[in-house]
Amino acid sequence: MEINMEEFVKLLEHRFDNNQAKMARVLGISKYQLNMILNHGGKNAGKKVIGAIIKYCDTNEIDFHSYIFLA
Repeated sequence: MEINMEEFVKLLEHRFDNNQAKMARVLGISKYQLNMILNHGGKNAGKKVIGAIIKYCDTNEIDFHSYIFLA
């Protein structure tokens, strides 16, 4: 699994007003983890981050398939 970075960045911009600290807090990850994901095209996203995105989407009735590639 990997993050669809184009859509993930849109999520950051539209749902979190481009506030990385807020997004990290809501997802339950560190700002450092989020920064690494954003700066490295999602390559450092592990199970915890993927799970946090899926949980956030489920809680907010959003289809997580837009943000996660299940390849």
